[in-house]
Amino acid sequence: MLKQLFMASAMVVAGPVLAQDGGTTKPTAPSSAPGPASVPQEPAAAEPAQAAATTTDQVSSIVNAEFASYDKDGNGTLEKAEFAAWMDALKAKAPDGGDKPGDASWNEAAFAKADTDKSTTLTRAELTGFLGASVKSSAG
Repeated sequence: MLKQLFMASAMVVAGPVLAQDGGTTKPTAPSSAPGPASVPQEPAAAEPAQAAATTTDQVSSIVNAEFASYDKDGNGTLEKAEFAAWMDALKAKAPDGGDKPGDASWNEAAFAKADTDKSTTLTRAELTGFLGASVKSSAG
């Protein structure tokens, strides 16, 4: 559920960028020679590695944009309570209602998984890695 929420959030953030990229076909000069009209080409599908990089970039953008608003003490890391507040806010915004906000055991387990260096705080990099892995596993 949280994976779907992050993917949806990433798409909301990336939507304007993707919309801009959609019209990048080069206009062709009018030909003086008679013949069939130019047929627009469909853009090539993104390579899987490129799609994964885009997803990671999207997750990173979201984390960078929102991290400071949840880092209440401004120390550059998230403590368990700050992380739990962020996860609860994301769950509350989930399209399917998601897990009920305030699920302390879920938040505790997610924090433990995200805290790769076991410092009892999360850096932006740890959070980005955790959320990026969640989005990749839900997409695959």
